[in-house]
Amino acid sequence: MSDESKQVLRSSQCARIIVCISEMFDVTLDKATDIFYSSETAGMIEEDIADLHCRSDRYLAGEVWREYQESKNVPEENNF
Repeated sequence: MSDESKQVLRSSQCARIIVCISEMFDVTLDKATDIFYSSETAGMIEEDIADLHCRSDRYLAGEVWREYQESKNVPEENNF
């Protein structure tokens, strides 16, 4: 698979994760985008670490949300 193909797949996955964050945790797409791109998980996906591309979008959305909650020191309110 070419690097360009991998980038297209990665970009599509990121978009799906953002939509999942928005839907699962009732935040706007803009807010979900900010949350996603400020997460460690987004960086690990971009760097192809830990085979995160094999995880489901909902699982990764939950991980990103957990990071966000921890960074805000807010107890998890929205369990999935």
